[in-house]
Order: sequence, then structure tokens, then C-alpha cells
Amino acid sequence: MKNYMKGRDLAMQENDTQKLDRIQYLTETLNRAAKAYYAEDREIMSNYEYDALYDELAALEEQTGIVLANSPTVRVGYEAVDELPKEHHESPMLSLSKTKDREELQGWLNGNAAVLSWKLDGLTIVLTYRQGRLAKAVTRGDGEIGEVITNNARTFKNLPLQISYQGELILRGEAVISYSDFEALNQGLAEADRYKNPRNLCSGSVRQLNNEITAGRNVQFYAFSLVKAEDVDFHNSRMEQFAFLEKQGFQVVEHYLVDTETILDRVGFFEQKIQHYDIPSDGLVLTYEDIAYGRSLGRTAKFPRDAIAFKWADEIRETTLLEMEWSASRTGLINPVAIFEPVELEGTTVSRASVHNVSIVKGLELGIGDRITVFKANMIIPQIAENLTRSGSLEIPEVCPVCGQPTQIRQMNEVQSLYCTNEKCAAKQIKAFTLFVSRDALNIDGLSEATLEKFIDRGFIHEFADLFELARYRDEITQMEGFGEKSFQNLMDSIETAKKTTLPRLIYGLGITGIGVANAKLLCRHFHYDLEQIRQADEESLSEIEGVGAVLADAIAAYMRDEGNLRALDRLTSELTIETPVEDAAGQTLAGMSFVITGSLNHYENRNELKELIEQRGGKVTGSVTGKTTCLINNDIASNSSKNKKAKELGVAILSEEDFMEQYL
Repeated sequence: MKNYMKGRDLAMQENDTQKLDRIQYLTETLNRAAKAYYAEDREIMSNYEYDALYDELAALEEQTGIVLANSPTVRVGYEAVDELPKEHHESPMLSLSKTKDREELQGWLNGNAAVLSWKLDGLTIVLTYRQGRLAKAVTRGDGEIGEVITNNARTFKNLPLQISYQGELILRGEAVISYSDFEALNQGLAEADRYKNPRNLCSGSVRQLNNEITAGRNVQFYAFSLVKAEDVDFHNSRMEQFAFLEKQGFQVVEHYLVDTETILDRVGFFEQKIQHYDIPSDGLVLTYEDIAYGRSLGRTAKFPRDAIAFKWADEIRETTLLEMEWSASRTGLINPVAIFEPVELEGTTVSRASVHNVSIVKGLELGIGDRITVFKANMIIPQIAENLTRSGSLEIPEVCPVCGQPTQIRQMNEVQSLYCTNEKCAAKQIKAFTLFVSRDALNIDGLSEATLEKFIDRGFIHEFADLFELARYRDEITQMEGFGEKSFQNLMDSIETAKKTTLPRLIYGLGITGIGVANAKLLCRHFHYDLEQIRQADEESLSEIEGVGAVLADAIAAYMRDEGNLRALDRLTSELTIETPVEDAAGQTLAGMSFVITGSLNHYENRNELKELIEQRGGKVTGSVTGKTTCLINNDIASNSSKNKKAKELGVAILSEEDFMEQYL
């Protein structure tokens, strides 16, 4: 009986695949016939044949619930908008850690099976379907906030506007333009107007304000990840998720199940195929097949741990070194930055690369006019690969480019670096203040590096606390170029807002060597957001914090031992109101409780904001309703959604946002 059921399921899957293939074939054939008839004044089939194929397509669309965006049975309305609205993603879209080492991929598997697929080179899009219809399309943006391009997505030539699945479906994929379509479009343009590569063309096409332009660019969509599908059991399998998406009519990235024995052969297969592949790709993606195992690994501040990207060998370009710029930092370190003739690397134009230190400058034997090769380290950061000329004629500056005082080459662990010896160098102050007012620190708008430099030159600010007393210089500042009463008042309002801050922002803003945003949060959590505990901590207790280590521990302790730093910190904190996180101020009032959030919200910007608040109070937010769910938060209490039905079946309370806030917050 079990074999019979399995055979029947396979037969049904094959039948569904055949129907989808037929839908795609009929859509392409009918569109080709219509173009020939209306645009080229020729017939490739009779009216009778066209009508018969059209009726067959309409019937298949009704049977399967799948309607492609370029189907002749629908016509997408064109619309122009003034701007693309922005929207927060429900969950951050993180980048993937990367490698170029095939053996590293093999070791990363650690004995587990995984899915290997193309990493397409286009624009990442998040799609949401509700009740079988495309409801929303949002670009990746910066990973936190994207642009809503729903109208444009409706014109992607292979995207289903309608699917058979009726629950809420969220998936991610890549919008791409094929090489052949790219070349065809460029052929019709003057040389000066031609696009540099398919990725740039795709990005511009997807983000048009008039979707009629998008429709003419032949943008395609390939799904690569399923984020959410209510009440569907995928048996903990990524491969089954791909199969489900294909069944709904989506084209998915080419993918294969691999293990430690087969992965290298499959990478070789992709390597051969990319030589003639029409869809732009910049590598491969490896994702654990076991969904639960992958999720259990969590993520770092930047990368999820359930997937890794494989990139082909470095793209290297030859160019000419034009000059060496020496850039002073807030620590006194003077960094060499190579300026060279612009080259195209990994899809972008680059003309600068950090050389990091004097040892590298000497090792490369650099000189102005030398022919050099450049690449992108980790596919991101431009660097010099080799100096083909090796003239060795570049002079190391003997004075600081900012203050004109003597420089000094210092050696640490066999690495030579250039430093400014002037403790009062303006560069040190400017860079320190720039960090302090940055978005992740005190977040004070209106204080650019140029403005800070002017304030320092005029003696308005000497330490961080002085920023909160700038009102005393009102008359002088309003007379400065670029400032008036309105801009001054805007600055004062921003400073006033910045007075209310959090301890992680303050710790990051102090500029302690090696302390970034993530480490600042880690440090504050460990010491329960108590600044005095951080000030009193020694190297030993600091180094015991997971993720800190001995070097950072020494830097933190050294900063907190310095009497000058402590006096400045005392004065600074007297100007600030440091907010205590909810978990300490109100206690873990939701500990042991589990909540599900669905639908739109009124009092919170998005679900993530409410989720973070619940988690701060010790609660847990899950994606599905179970018998352990404390309550379902849904402003549409009367809806017939699957979550509402499930909650009613299990006797789980369904609360509006307001009711939840009243009862639990």
C-alpha cells in the first residue's frame, strides 16, 4: 500500500510538471504568434490554431491556478509613480559568508547533505502572495529596508501572478536579465548610452518609476529561497521547498542535492556550464538540506550559518598607479590608499584601494606610474595583487598630511605602520568626533566631518561633552557659511534628541580600539547595562566574555584606566540620559510565554519591532499556532485565515494589538 501511495504521488508530481511545462510552452508560442501578426505583419499560425491553443492555455490555468505574468490571457496595466515607497523587511536579509576554496565547501558540510545552486547576479527580490495572488514585491535594499516594486514585478516575463496555493507565501529570488537580452538591447543604443553589464541594467529596470519600461526589458525571476508558507509540511527538506515552488509555477535556480562525496564533481559541472550559461551568475550557494539543523546554527552579526557562497577565481585587472593618498585616522595611524586609473571589477568601477601599511608599500616596491594588477578581496574590498613595474620610488611622508608634524614608522609583530606623533593632531579629533556622532553611535544629524572640522578649528569642541553645549556659540555658528537660523535649530534639535541614548551606542561612540557595534552590545549585555561595572572590569574578566578575547579586553581596560578618559566620560554622561533596556527595567514579564503575530500592525512599525519588544521581556515569538501558544496577535480577529482557524480549534486566544498591549504590556 505504501509503495502504491508513493507511486501515485510521483505520478501526480510528474503530471503537475507536465502541465506547467505545457503552460510555459503555450504562453511562449502564443506570444510569438501575436508578435508576428501584430508587429511584423506575418502569420505563423491560423486563427483557428491560435484560438485552440489559447483555449487550452486558459483551461490549464484554471486547472492549476497558475497564471504567468506574460500570459496572453492577462494584460498587465502599466502605471507610473512619483517614487518607490520604502519598506522594512520582516527579517533582515543577511549576506552570505564566502569562499573560493572548493575543499572548504567540502569541510563546511561536516558530513551533512546540502543543496548546491547557482548564485545569480541580478537584484534580489522578496515576493509575498496572499490568496493565490501576488500581493507585494520588495527589493533587498540594504538588507533592512527595501523599495516596493510590486507593479514592476507584475511585468517580469516568467513570474506567476496567480498560483494555486492560497495561504500566505513569502519567497526570495533574483531578478535577472539574460546576456542575450542584454546584448540585444545594447545593440539598439549609441555606444555612449550602452549599459556596462546585465546586473546594472536589471537593477535600473526593476526600479523604474514607470513599469512599462520594465516590461520592455525582459526581466526574469528565479526563486532561490522559501521564507514562509503557512501550514505546509516540507518534511524538513530544502529540496521539497524547491519542488513546492516549482509546482506553484515559479522558475527556481538550478539546484542539486550533494554530500561530501559528490560536491566537488557537482562544482565542476557548474564550472563547465557557466562558460555558456545565458543567465549572469557570480558563483554558487550551498545550503544545508536539513532545515531544522541549519536554523539551529543561528547566525553571526553579518551572516547566517546555514549557507555559504562559493565564488569563482578572483577577477584581476591591470591598471596604472596615479598617486598614493595618506589618510590620517583618529588613532594617529596614517593609512596609505592607492589611487589608480579606473577599472571594472566584479560589476563595479573602482579607482582606489587601501594598501594598509608601510610593510605592504615596501613589499610591493610601489612607485607612481607603476603598472599594477588589482582585485577585490572576498569579492568586496579592492586591493593591489601585484606590481608589474616594481620601481620602488614611492617616498614615505615624513610629516603628517593633516597637521604637518613629524611622522614615525612603528613596528608591531613585524608589520611597519606610519603614525602621526602629534597628540593634538586635528585628524585624530575629527575622526573621533565623526564616529561619535555617527548613526550607530549618538546619531546626531547635521554634523558632517567638514562641519566638525570647522567647530574644532574655532575651538567650539575639545571633547565629546562640548557637543551638548554648542548653543553657547549660536551667534558665531549662524554666521558661518552653510549655517543659518533654521539649520542651527535643526542641529540643536538633533543634539537634544541624542541626549537620550543607550549604553551600547555610547560605548561604541567612545571609539575604543576594536570595539564595533556588535562588540559594544555584547559587552553591555554581559555587564547588565551597568557602565560602572564596565569601568571596573579588569582584563581577566573581560577576556572571559565570549567574542571579546585578550586583545579587546586589553583595549577596554586600558581605556577605562586612563584618568583623562574617565574625567571626559564623567562629564559626558552628566549630559546624557542612558535608557535601561526593557529586560532590566521591567523584568522578564513574558518569560515562558509564546506568541504568534500575523497581519498588519497599527502601533508598531512592523512585526519585527513588536517581536523584539516581546523577546526583551522574555517571551518567544513563533511562526505557527500550537497548543503552547499564549495568544495570536491579529488585528483582524474575524478573518478566516489559517492562523485564526488554528487558534480557534486549539482554544488559543486571538487578541487585537490594543488588547495584547493592555493585557501583557
